[in-house]
Amino acid sequence: MDIAVKPNIVIEEKVGLLLASMSLEQKVAQMLQPEIRDITVEDMRKYGFGSYLNGGGGFPNNDKHATPNDWVKLAEDMYQASVDDSLDGSSIPTMWGTDAVHGHNNVMGATLFPHNIGLGAANNPDLIEKIAKITATEVMVTGIDWVFAPTVAVVRDDRWGRTYEGYSEDPEIVKAYSSAIVKGLQGVANKDFLGDKRVISTVKHFIGDGGTEDGDDQGNNISSEQMLFNIHAQGYVGGLSAGAQSVMASFNSWHGKKIHGNKYLLTDVLKGKMGFDGFVVGDWNGHGQVKGCSNESCPQAVNAGLDILMVPTNAWKPLYNNIIAQVKNGKIAQARIDDAVSRILRVKFRAGLFNKPSPANRLLSGKTELIGAVKHREIAKQAVRESLVLLKNKGNILPLSANQHILVTGDGADNIGKQSGGWTITWQGTNNVNKDFPGGSSIYSGIEQKVIEAGGEVSLSADGSFDTKPDVAIVVFGEEPYAEGVGDIENLEFQQGVKQDLALLNKLKGKNIPVISLFISGRPMWINGELNASDAFVALWLPGSEGGAVADVLFTKTNGDINYDFTGRLSYSWPAAAEQTSVNRFDKDYQPLLPYGFGLSYGDENRLSDNLPVTNTISLKNLQNITLFENVMKTPWKMTITDSDSSSVMTSSIIENKAVYLRSIDRNIQEDARSVIFNGKENGQVAFDSNHAIDLSRYKKSDLVLEVTVRLPEGFKPSINKPVYLSMGCGDDCRGKVNITQALLALKVKQWSTLNIGLQCFEKNGTNLTKVTQPFALSTASKLTIDFMNVVIKKKGIEAVNISCD
Repeated sequence: MDIAVKPNIVIEEKVGLLLASMSLEQKVAQMLQPEIRDITVEDMRKYGFGSYLNGGGGFPNNDKHATPNDWVKLAEDMYQASVDDSLDGSSIPTMWGTDAVHGHNNVMGATLFPHNIGLGAANNPDLIEKIAKITATEVMVTGIDWVFAPTVAVVRDDRWGRTYEGYSEDPEIVKAYSSAIVKGLQGVANKDFLGDKRVISTVKHFIGDGGTEDGDDQGNNISSEQMLFNIHAQGYVGGLSAGAQSVMASFNSWHGKKIHGNKYLLTDVLKGKMGFDGFVVGDWNGHGQVKGCSNESCPQAVNAGLDILMVPTNAWKPLYNNIIAQVKNGKIAQARIDDAVSRILRVKFRAGLFNKPSPANRLLSGKTELIGAVKHREIAKQAVRESLVLLKNKGNILPLSANQHILVTGDGADNIGKQSGGWTITWQGTNNVNKDFPGGSSIYSGIEQKVIEAGGEVSLSADGSFDTKPDVAIVVFGEEPYAEGVGDIENLEFQQGVKQDLALLNKLKGKNIPVISLFISGRPMWINGELNASDAFVALWLPGSEGGAVADVLFTKTNGDINYDFTGRLSYSWPAAAEQTSVNRFDKDYQPLLPYGFGLSYGDENRLSDNLPVTNTISLKNLQNITLFENVMKTPWKMTITDSDSSSVMTSSIIENKAVYLRSIDRNIQEDARSVIFNGKENGQVAFDSNHAIDLSRYKKSDLVLEVTVRLPEGFKPSINKPVYLSMGCGDDCRGKVNITQALLALKVKQWSTLNIGLQCFEKNGTNLTKVTQPFALSTASKLTIDFMNVVIKKKGIEAVNISCD
């Protein structure tokens, strides 16, 4: 493989001389990458870490609203501490890594581009290089050196929660894009490579993360080695050939062995056969998943070829001490340490970190006018326009004239957070509002501008209501934001069992109003019903901060000419059924609803009828789980608390009323559980509510249960003096409740336990399972503190506590 960045004898001599002067402790510090929430500037001064990161939702001063100058200050403070040799004897500059995966997405006001799935539909490598260059510029403004991008996963099962991070199901686009992004981020070898306006790139996640069984995040890839290369390695061929200086190891396994501990792949293949001479960085405590390892100790990962161990949480200190001890006792060879540190130093010398000014004094640092600059947003708007894929256009209803009465509705219409998806300010992209995107535009705002300029009339209605019948309705709807883990789903049916958006489409269609559907999603989905109810249907993907650009394509110019045509084409096949989760270009039995490469332009003949099959063919015995709460609330449910006077929706990490105090807590990941305190003053309730009913009757026939994982906290005293109920509601005066008091009293304190209650129990006690609007309600008038997480309707768990309704 021809790699653009060749070894440089001068740099190699510098690496050798510096390495020879370093102590073991200094070398090990270069190999650790803690997170900004877990170290202080003084820790950096004492240990001299080779790098550090901010994870998703990690901000300077732990402030979501931190300014670019706050980011620069932290970068400067960490840098100065790293080159201060007063405590650790080292003056090697540190470097800061960040997940800038669709723009500088952790920083408010930054330009946010469409997520990779949309960019794949644009199929424009030149545009991608421009996007990467802009991303590098905005990152450099905040004093950061290193970007964890591009993601080059080739996604083979769309149930995976990171599908939108992949450009395509096919390696062709991925290979071309990887090369373009690396050049945009780092510059071109022998020209502006890693100059004053460039950052270090990371091709990730090596290897096979998009090909795990059942699309399981961090799961097992069982491809043959040839298939691993042909499908999943092509992004590395493109990225490494362009000179990428770092590669991130993947969480997944290959034939049961975790990549973080796979010497054959990391060392023999990547560093040997592929000739990669940069460094390999681990993912978020990924070394701790290797067999026989923990977050605090993993000689196996170092020996396998991991050069930098990403170690958030307070595990960094024991890991540091353990690696030093493992070198001294021979578990890790000194030569392996020297190889790892040589690779890190080589990249730092290539990047000019020893010669560049400190972060606060670099060329672009602090130039806040570049964050979200107009010229940057113009490129983002171009990307939005080119990413849109027109799936249906009955009677060539599009493009629209703006000089008419337009109704805009749907919960995605005026919601920049929803249109931007995961990895947007916060890790999961949740808990964001429009004011968190200064300079950005919602889809509605773009439509409003076009219509007003043309002399038309526009109205925004969340529920589709109107006073005067509109000429046409534009409905913006789709998936809620999510990121890895949380985004995994059981099948591809959109809003399984809770068809609130379909109901809105049908309501408008029933009033003889033409319907234009704009679908926000991080993957292709089975939406036959929604397609049938639409006169035109556009896959928007996740367009980012410049949603207003959607209107540029939807509407004609004032003289009736086409403004911008649809040029986006599917880089993922569109499923014909909910269970068609793995349908990919060149499959032997390839029968998608819409094939790879499909996309209408204006004037093309419409391909989709209004009578696509709408029956989900998944059998009763194979009914999929309905996840109500897993880390975050699932659409359409909202978590509420109720007392005798009021009912309130939880929209922040803490909420309380006269009877209940509810807050987010951490078990496995940030804010994945809730803790509720019932004060005993009156009856209180925590519930999941929706205005739209779900039909659970077919789930009862398959003997499914409501499962919830709970924990009684330390100090719990078995003094529940009034019943505790778990119930399901089905409207006014319609409820079935089950007394779970004795089951709670039997639980071990401080231990998470799983409770199962059969759906038949709720039905027996009064729930109408055909119209459930509240599938979970925990209530009591007693004093009680209890933690809960993972509320799911599913098959009965083997080790669960099964609560009888008798």
